[in-house]
Amino acid sequence: MPLFPGLPKTPHLSDVFKAFPEQVRPLLDYHDILLRGESPLSVAERELIAAYVSGLNACNFCFGAHKLYARAFGIDDAVIDALVSDIETAPVDEKLKPILRYVAKLKDLPPRLTDADARSVYDAGWSERALYDAIQVAALFHFMNRIIEGTGVSFDYAANPPTDEEMEARKTRRYSDFGKMIGID
Repeated sequence: MPLFPGLPKTPHLSDVFKAFPEQVRPLLDYHDILLRGESPLSVAERELIAAYVSGLNACNFCFGAHKLYARAFGIDDAVIDALVSDIETAPVDEKLKPILRYVAKLKDLPPRLTDADARSVYDAGWSERALYDAIQVAALFHFMNRIIEGTGVSFDYAANPPTDEEMEARKTRRYSDFGKMIGID
């Protein structure tokens, strides 16, 4: 029996949102503010963090979705795969690695974050705002990964790749547009 018998056999996040629409609008607005609003981190870097955290959490749906978004903003899929395997050898900008180490530690050992962890981020040239935005992205995707896994969402982006047109649309589409597409306004 599926986790939520009222959802399709292989549910997509849209099925969950349509079944339980009450909190969706503010959640998608928060996604827009955090992932598309002003930040010292680029949209590509924020989507990279979303994919990275989702990969660490083994949430295939969010990992696949945000790899696609990161790709739309110029991040190669192989970079994200390499990060999840080994951050130290991954071909990612060295300046970004302290932030990625911080969010990885936040996933597994949040009480063990130290001043040195934050200092390494600042020493790499990032501001407190950049670190805070990275923490928020990581926290949002820990949250979203649990919603996805807890409701049994099983759509696989690797098995259902988007068209070139859909990839192009990711560059301008807001998360609230997703809500509108599925009838939640």
